[in-house]
Amino acid sequence: MPQTSRYSDERVEALLSELASVLEKHKTPVDLSLMVLGNMVTNLINSSIAPAQRRALARSFAEALQSSVHEDKAH
Repeated sequence: MPQTSRYSDERVEALLSELASVLEKHKTPVDLSLMVLGNMVTNLINSSIAPAQRRALARSFAEALQSSVHEDKAH
């Protein structure tokens, strides 16, 4: 069952586009992009989520990430 979001697709797409633009502007390679985005997620969790909830949220995030990755051969 698809999850619904309290945020509009337009808002999500606008933020995604801006973040991608910053990475492209700096000609950031994929490995560095992933490192920076991972650090950003870690910082958000550690600074905005109650300590007792951090591991559960990180686990949920990791599961959502894994389920959204496709195993097709295109890249």
